[in-house]
Amino acid sequence: MYYTGFADEASPLMELQIQATKELGWNDIESRNIEGKNITDISDEQFEKVFEQLTEAGVKINCFGSAIANWQKQPRSDEDFQKSIDELSRAMPRMQRLGCTMVRGMSFAVAKDEQPDNAELEEIIFRKVNHLVKMCEDTGVIYLHENCMNYGGMSYLHTLKLLDNVKSPAFKLVFDTGNPVFTRRRVGAPPHPFQNAFEFYDNVKEFIHYIHIKDGVVNEDKGQIERPGVKFTFAGEGDGDVKAIMTDLLKNGYDGGISIEPHLAVVHHEQNGEQPDEKIRYANYVEYGRRFMQLMDEIRKDI
Repeated sequence: MYYTGFADEASPLMELQIQATKELGWNDIESRNIEGKNITDISDEQFEKVFEQLTEAGVKINCFGSAIANWQKQPRSDEDFQKSIDELSRAMPRMQRLGCTMVRGMSFAVAKDEQPDNAELEEIIFRKVNHLVKMCEDTGVIYLHENCMNYGGMSYLHTLKLLDNVKSPAFKLVFDTGNPVFTRRRVGAPPHPFQNAFEFYDNVKEFIHYIHIKDGVVNEDKGQIERPGVKFTFAGEGDGDVKAIMTDLLKNGYDGGISIEPHLAVVHHEQNGEQPDEKIRYANYVEYGRRFMQLMDEIRKDI
């Protein structure tokens, strides 16, 4: 088992992402943004600089935190599908250069103004995800599907349906402990309640290859509005069932990667133009990592 994290939450600068990682005693970064651009979108010249920085520091990129088929991309849009194909095509040679074999992907945005799980729309989603996964399979890359604001994240039932329709050794799950807290369980007629993190985990755990650690609580109006405000917390202090999930994983011999995604100082997809203080941002990330390792030590003692 090893620790890693979305170190762009410590800083947009690669040198500080590396510094935060080493300060925690870790050797890996789940790379997402570098100076405001996803690692799949930076220039070749900038990528070479990043490669040199990582090599010199002895730090690895264990996973590409891409935007492939994510919650910004509509399932019916061929333009959005092509964007995902292009992103994955750019990622693969960079992953090979870095010796990285995992890419985070999703299953397109929850459809607007229609039932998101009608048979015709599902066929489109399954076909497009299969295409992306086949690209990964052909190059020895694992497509890690995250339970986020996408088709597969609507409930564990949707994730299981996705697994039934995307048959490939290259298709596995990354489970995010915090996402169910503020994602509605879209099964049956509305109103849809918020998901239970442990219930989701428990029903898909045999397919989990990798873990994202996030935690938080929704505001008091959670029963009244579709997308409530979220207060992100340190791991184990919210409604993400982090301790219960990690206890169960360790009891069952989990030995993969665990990636922190604090969201305490910066949430990449909800920025409103205000940037957090850089020192606070960096300190927050390191403190989150330290507290999570302490929580894991406590869990081990209790097992």
